[in-house]
Amino acid sequence: MTVVTKQDLIQSIQDSLQYISYYHPPDFIKALNEAYQREESDAARDAMAQILINSRLCAEGQRPICQDTGIVNVFLTVGMEVRFDTDLSLDGMINEGVRRAYQSTDNVLRASVLADPAGNRTNTKDNTPAVIHTELVPGDKFEVHVAAKGGGYQAKSKLAMLNPSEDIVDWVVKTVPSMGAGWCPPGVLGIGIGGTVEKAVLMAKRSLMEPVDIHDLQARGAINRAEELRLEIFDKVNSLGIGAQGLGGLTTVLDVKVMDYPTHAANLPVAMIPNLYNANYQIFQTPDHVVLVMEMIHEARIIPLDGGPHASDRIRQWLGDSRGHWEGDTLVVETVHFNDKLDGGDYQPSHIIQTGHRGGGATLRLVERFTLLDADTIDYRFTVEDPQTYARPYTAAIPMDRSASDV
Repeated sequence: MTVVTKQDLIQSIQDSLQYISYYHPPDFIKALNEAYQREESDAARDAMAQILINSRLCAEGQRPICQDTGIVNVFLTVGMEVRFDTDLSLDGMINEGVRRAYQSTDNVLRASVLADPAGNRTNTKDNTPAVIHTELVPGDKFEVHVAAKGGGYQAKSKLAMLNPSEDIVDWVVKTVPSMGAGWCPPGVLGIGIGGTVEKAVLMAKRSLMEPVDIHDLQARGAINRAEELRLEIFDKVNSLGIGAQGLGGLTTVLDVKVMDYPTHAANLPVAMIPNLYNANYQIFQTPDHVVLVMEMIHEARIIPLDGGPHASDRIRQWLGDSRGHWEGDTLVVETVHFNDKLDGGDYQPSHIIQTGHRGGGATLRLVERFTLLDADTIDYRFTVEDPQTYARPYTAAIPMDRSASDV
């Protein structure tokens, strides 16, 4: 008989949550690196390189990969012969492990869980309670799958009750572009098909716990309809050309997971949840400054609006020296005096990554324009000028959509 003690389970949950806060799974890193090697778009390659570099830095420093350290999701498979040596409930032990993980002083994790969600929305301070799913099975095995899911992926989750005659692949291919770049591709799509609406959503989320193995499936071939759907959706979504961080390119998804379950003859419930790497922006301002915080790498650009001059060009910084001013309703930010390590360096600032700039920093001038189009959309345009690299300046535009959830 397997005996699980209270202290062992609590400690395992705590250690697991700390571990996954700063280590990407090897299968994800392998798949992302392969996508990076295949990619033909310079901007997309730079975006993927930034993710890989951030992952390495977080692993080496044992600090969170993302500032949003999520709401804890736990899937338990409990053998009916397993005995628990504890004075707490199973959920109580899980939540104690969560509490200790998020209150650790060695690697502080952000508590994002709010009680009274439709009322005062008060932070519980320790990220409890976790969302726990328990399945009883024959035998004496006890299996625990733990994930910390950020708010961004939930904001982009999709659920549909299709007619049985409708095509699932068509629905996915039509729906993914509507998610914009806010889910920060490349990632993994988890799709649940069948059962009831709540079963479909649960399967979509559970499927994301599986390894990234689409290329193994491509090599051996599909043996059932779910695997056929994985392959077809993978090819068609990547052919959309959305690319890394929405910058265009060959890889929008690294894998597609599909789980299904018998359903009522009149229904075809389908749920889709992306597993993402967050790269959101937070923008806030005071009367004399604007601050742009990038979720990836946790960069913060503090931009004066007081009309003062740039710092001396002898002062060269990774993020450059930024000064802002208003032209009507448009915030204009000019950044100069980058250091000379941009070209080919291990680290590239996120606002340089998104421009696709491939040169050095000595003569680089970046002008960004932020215009609020409506309550949920900023028109973001940038102009890159670097006479050492380009024959003439170039300008591009990227829409910024407001996140519907806390990030």
